[in-house]
Order: sequence, then C-alpha cells, then structure tokens
Amino acid sequence: MVDPSEQVVLADPAVIAGLDYWRELPIKQQPEWPDAAAVAEASKQIASFPPLVFAGEVDDLRDKLGRAAAGEAFLLQGGDCAETFAGATAEQIKNRVKTILQMAVVLTYGASMPIVKMGRMAGQFAKPRSTDTETRGDVTLPAYRGDIVNGYPFTAESRTPDPSRLVQGYHTAVSTLNLVRAFTQGGFADLRQVHSWNKGFAANPANKRYEILARDIDRAIKFMEAAGADFDELRRVDFYASHEGLLMDYERPMTRIDSRTGTPYNTSAHFLWVGERTRDLDGAHIDYFSRVRNPIGVKLGPTTSPDDMLRLIDKLDPDREPGRLTFITRMGAGKVRDALPPLLEAIKGHEATPLWVSDPMHGNGLTTSTGYKTRRFDDVVDEVKGFFEAHRAVGTHPGGIHIELTGDDVTECLGGSEHIDEADLATRYESLCDPRLNHMQSLELAFLVAEELAAV
Repeated sequence: MVDPSEQVVLADPAVIAGLDYWRELPIKQQPEWPDAAAVAEASKQIASFPPLVFAGEVDDLRDKLGRAAAGEAFLLQGGDCAETFAGATAEQIKNRVKTILQMAVVLTYGASMPIVKMGRMAGQFAKPRSTDTETRGDVTLPAYRGDIVNGYPFTAESRTPDPSRLVQGYHTAVSTLNLVRAFTQGGFADLRQVHSWNKGFAANPANKRYEILARDIDRAIKFMEAAGADFDELRRVDFYASHEGLLMDYERPMTRIDSRTGTPYNTSAHFLWVGERTRDLDGAHIDYFSRVRNPIGVKLGPTTSPDDMLRLIDKLDPDREPGRLTFITRMGAGKVRDALPPLLEAIKGHEATPLWVSDPMHGNGLTTSTGYKTRRFDDVVDEVKGFFEAHRAVGTHPGGIHIELTGDDVTECLGGSEHIDEADLATRYESLCDPRLNHMQSLELAFLVAEELAAV
C-alpha cells in the first residue's frame, strides 16, 4: 500500500501555464540582456537546482504574519539595501544577523508579543533604477542593477548585463542561508547572549535614556532563569529570508510545485515583495505573484489611492487569507500622517486584514552638496512615530518595521547617538545603492520603537 503522506499531488496544468502568463504583460525594471540564449540557459540551470526554502517553512511564516496582522505579533524585517557577492562573508552575515537579533530582543520586551524575524538577505541582489543608463562626463553605460545583473565599476565590460551572474546569485544565496541557519539554530541566538550585547549598548553614556529599559529586560531574563524557563528552546530562533521579487529570469525558475498540495511556491525566499515601481495592476510582477503561495508584500508610496490599494487586495488576496498580503508603507516623514490614515480608514469595513509595516527609509532620502545619498536618522524615527500615530488614530494594528541596515559601523545615515554629520559620511560610506542604518543606529531605533509598542 502507498502511504497517503507520501502521495504526490500534481498541479493543474492550467496553474502551471498561468505561471508564465506574465510574459504576455508589460514588464518594468528588467535588464537588457545582450544574449537571450544565455539568459534562457542560466534560467534552465537555476530551475534544476534545489529549492532555497521549503513550502512548509513558507506556510509557517504566513501563519505568523497572520497573527501580526491581528495585532498578536510584530514583524522586524531588516538587512542590506542591495547585497553584494563580495559582501557574503561569514563576518558580515553574522553582524547583520546579530543586529536583527539584538533589535528583536528589545522589541519583544516592548511589545510583550512575539517578534517575527526576517532578513533582507540571501537574494536581495537586484535593484530597481530610476533610469536605464548612467552618464559620467561623455560616457554613458547601463545603470548598475545589482550584482546579480552587472558590476558596479563604471566600465563597459563591468556594466554589460551578464546572465552567468544569475547562477552566481543562486549559489551566493545558498551559502548565505547556510550561515544564517547555523547562526540562528546553533546557539548564537541564545536570548541571554543577545541581551548581554544590548547591555553594552545601553551602558554607553550616549544611550543612557535606554538604560532603564535594558535593566528591565535583564530582570525579566533573570526571572525566567530562576523560574526554570527552558533556555534550550530560547537558544534558537526562526529566521526568514526575503527580498524584492524583481528579476523574473531568476524568480520564475525558482518557482516549484509543492508535492503536498499541487500549488506553486517561489522557493527563492520565504517572503517576497513588489516595489513601488513594479506594482502596476496590469503588469507582469503583480500577475506572477498573484499565482504563488508565498506571503507577498507590496510597497505603497504617498500617492497611493484607496482604490489602488483595494484593487491590489482583490488581485493578490482574493480569498482574504490572514498573512497572505503585507502593505509596506514608504510615505516620508513629512507625508505619512496625511497619506496613511485614508488607506487605513478604507480598509476598515473591508473583509481584508493585510499586515501593515512601516518602511521609514525609502521616503526620506536626500543628497548632500558633496554628492552622498543619505538619510537623517531623525526623519526615520519621525516616520515610524507617524506610522504608529496613524494606526492609533484609526484603530488599526501597526504590524512591523522594514529597515535597511548593516551590522557594521558604516557612516551612511546622518544623526543618531553618534551624531554623524555630513563631514563624517566620507569616513566609511560603503553602500553601492542606498544608505543604511549602522549597528548603533539600528539598536537605537529598536529602543525607540519599543517605546511606541509599549504605548499601543
């Protein structure tokens, strides 16, 4: 007899055919590959490789995001603006994971609820660009679209899109995920150790205002130890991978049919989001992501209308499934208090329960007189505060934050307790795309968000 648990459920042929319908639709932000045959071969190779994540893990995440949408958990999503192949070192990956774990401990205490931990990692290699080309002097070359497409050096050879980078992206994601799983399951994530790192942060005179909160967390952990809490269980955490689902020559071949249900999953990440530039309702990206079972995010800028939002819900979450759809708002500190409430009001009385997440980074960019792209830490904090204020006023749940950060001591964003100013930017500016919060700024933001969560 065949064990029913081992039976394979075949996909409906129409479902499989639908996964390629995006090819008939308008598409944005794709490279101009010079060799179509080489792209097809690279995608074919990727389709033959093992999945990076598994359907069961994706289902677990969707359940947790559903609880966050109901106000019973909170999402912390953070990582690089754009991962690079050279940056996929053990030290840099460890520092990013460490920073997110430190932030999560603080947020867990402030929220008094579980924190869903997710990295912009193991796939955040492609970036949308404002223009297809970049000009320096009298030389015009293709824009840098991330390491999975082309190189950053401003030469014709480097900037020519190279399909072999698609395969390299897969292998780099594999090694990154292997390390992330080792760090989060092998004792590195022990709650007591992570909290000890935060005690050092709070002991810094510049962060004295957070010392009381750090002391309260310390007492809570000592109480748990004295009460016999199972710290073997607290030595590991669930950590999920996410990236912007941008490059279809990578995302489509990573789509697999789940043998349990016969439904398609994108196995390049647990969670994928569609950016502000590619969320056209009649476009290729929204159509494709409407057909996979992963939880999906959509970036919403300040010009988003309630009608746009409701139509996105109908397209991406027709069954109104908790945890399926996340709206990531990127309004800007000066606009969030006006632009967000009408969307929150429109959702009330609607059957949908999307998860609302604040991205306080992308609406607050500026360029200094010396040419550095940067953000002010105070603007980032102000947008987060506006996000919470809007939800409190309307009576909806602020469900998470989405942060571009690094675990390194870079100088890319202005302000924070270190008082980074414009002159400091040149000291250690390493991002190839957008500026990131450094380790100290990220922790400072976590303590500030914890204060907001305690007031919810």
